[in-house]
Amino acid sequence: MSVAVVILAAGSGSRVGAEVNKVLLPLDDAPVLAHSVRAALEVDDVARVVLVVRPGEQEAVAEAVAPVLGDREVIVVEGGHTRHDSEWAALRVLRGAIEDGTVDVVAIHDGARPLATPALYADVVAAARAHGGAIPVVPAPALLGPDGPVGGAVAVQTPQAFTAATLLDAYERAEADGFGGTDTASCLERYAPVPVAAVPSVPSNLKVTWPGDLETALRLLRQRRAGLERTDVVG
Repeated sequence: MSVAVVILAAGSGSRVGAEVNKVLLPLDDAPVLAHSVRAALEVDDVARVVLVVRPGEQEAVAEAVAPVLGDREVIVVEGGHTRHDSEWAALRVLRGAIEDGTVDVVAIHDGARPLATPALYADVVAAARAHGGAIPVVPAPALLGPDGPVGGAVAVQTPQAFTAATLLDAYERAEADGFGGTDTASCLERYAPVPVAAVPSVPSNLKVTWPGDLETALRLLRQRRAGLERTDVVG
């Protein structure tokens, strides 16, 4: 049994203030997306990586990730208009390996989260095998309620991992019904509810969304490489 990682890279650069897809922007020694790919390929159980890209960006994405592949390969597929459509496109590519049992877990990751570590991947995969699904979470900032600050909320990150056969079944049933979920969890909740474990993560697993996020990601990356990673940056 092995893991397939789906990395969603079909976004844009509008909010980050770039004229190109934000996952193609440089981050230290490689584009943003390449950091996500490199981390996924370092996980022992990962046998397949599927990159979901915007139409017309296949060549640019292939060029961006080539330096971190070594002797490994990734599958590049064209995404759809929504996140659900893009995930479904990846699952169709993986269907054969899921149906024959070669792939038992699928992890789905936002390509704009370049600082997810191989250890986090391994943790969510192990939790998915044990429970059916797993999501990385961090404490969210306290909200102000009528009686003062209200804590206990969490922010959900990626990579998220799910039992492959269950995930495929849910998306096949959604396709038959014409249903498009807002995220992976909403599709599973509707068609194949599974227990989902919360896996502790760190705020430094941030998503590049706004102009300052690239600078923050660069600082955190350099701190990590120097052995000085901090966990107090909200992502």
